[in-house]
Amino acid sequence: MDIPELLQYAFFRNALLGSLFASVACGIIGTYVVSRRLVFISGGITHASFGGLGIGFYFSLPPILSAMAFSVFSAFGIQWLSRKQGVREDSAIAVFWSLGMALGIVLTFLSPGYAPNLSEYLFGNILTITPVDIVSLAVLSLVLVLFFALFYHAIVSVSFDTEFAQTRHIPTQFIEYAMMLFVAITIVLSIRLVGIVLLMSLITVPQMTANLFTVNYSKIITLSILFSFLGCVAGLLLSYYLNVPSGAFIIFVLIVMFFIAKAVKAFARQKSYE
Repeated sequence: MDIPELLQYAFFRNALLGSLFASVACGIIGTYVVSRRLVFISGGITHASFGGLGIGFYFSLPPILSAMAFSVFSAFGIQWLSRKQGVREDSAIAVFWSLGMALGIVLTFLSPGYAPNLSEYLFGNILTITPVDIVSLAVLSLVLVLFFALFYHAIVSVSFDTEFAQTRHIPTQFIEYAMMLFVAITIVLSIRLVGIVLLMSLITVPQMTANLFTVNYSKIITLSILFSFLGCVAGLLLSYYLNVPSGAFIIFVLIVMFFIAKAVKAFARQKSYE
């Protein structure tokens, strides 16, 4: 079956739209995460979201909504413990990472009725994305674009030097908590694409690839969105033809793109020295 035939199917069109809006959200948020060196925090929030899924399964709540609430709670909890209670940041992350995973496993095991299908949350399946997911990602992308347009210079200042931003009377605490809120929401709404296990790569690898070509913050965002979308589409198509899980193959494609870009840059640098 070729691509024009695939486009006749609603699930494939949904997957493409989901990839586009998730790429926009992850491209914007991932640039902040990488520049602030918050990759470990994003990993902690991602795995903590499993606790929210467990709560949703046990109390018969919408799993994505409960995961989002628990992720936001974990994001703010990490900020509060590390900034207000004198706990080391990596220790605060470990607390919520472990709490989320433990709570998720226990409550999922205790959930009444049939055992829930965790594979699409743990490993992702972009083909199961729904119109509601697409609308949610589209709204999130729009909100992020507007927020960055309004507070772009403040976000860049906080990203690279929080102490200097404070001396410039920039509302650093507001920016930090707002961005942690967006990080948590973006993570949860993107779970269906690549799953909890691999999601951290979706908000770091495209940014690393973009950073090979530019150090300009806005250009990194633009290139990250482009690389993320190309990786999602290529991974989706190749996973279909090879009959392998789409989430894992999307991440595989993104990592291959990074190493190809790294090799191209190294070759170009070597040629310039000759």
